[in-house]
Amino acid sequence: MTKILVVKAHPLTGAESKSVAVADEFLKQYRKQNPDDTIEVLDLFASYIPEIDKDLLSAMYALGGGSSFDSLSVEQQKAMGRYDELMTQFLAADKVIVINALWNLGVPGRLKSWIDSITVAGKTFKYTENGPVGLLDNKKVLHIQSGGGHYDGSDFAAQYVKAMFNFVGITDHQRLSIEGIDYAPDKKEEIMASAFEQAGILATTF
Repeated sequence: MTKILVVKAHPLTGAESKSVAVADEFLKQYRKQNPDDTIEVLDLFASYIPEIDKDLLSAMYALGGGSSFDSLSVEQQKAMGRYDELMTQFLAADKVIVINALWNLGVPGRLKSWIDSITVAGKTFKYTENGPVGLLDNKKVLHIQSGGGHYDGSDFAAQYVKAMFNFVGITDHQRLSIEGIDYAPDKKEEIMASAFEQAGILATTF
């Protein structure tokens, strides 16, 4: 049974967000064709996603230095415990779908924090004498992103998401972009129709 992890990095619904609307269409079509697959949605704006801050860093250093988990403060235990949960959830997935809008040429902060939680030496990559090597070559990623302009994957957000998954060894990376509506609002229906069509096609191959 294939496990799908949907990482929703947008606080709005499909009625308000272009990227979420297209993702909803993709998932609807995917479920029709893969009824036995399990789909788990991680809503980053409705979940506790720790940031790398003083508590988290000091906890990492303490554990790395041999301290026990029980010796950490309540805040540190909460953050480290959640980091482990997010990593376990990610490692269990066969396919990952990331949904976000392009905000000021970058990804939402919550998405950056989640990516930090799954980029851990010894678990998703390792250091070698020839540099870091990703450990996950058996997963697939689909990145669904909306943006007001036309970037065709050259924007910082799309490049960052692709680079970070490549870093942990995931090279089977597909992208579905919804772009240009802010430049041509009169073509919104046409652009969205094209994106929905692409979603249907990708649902048959992803």
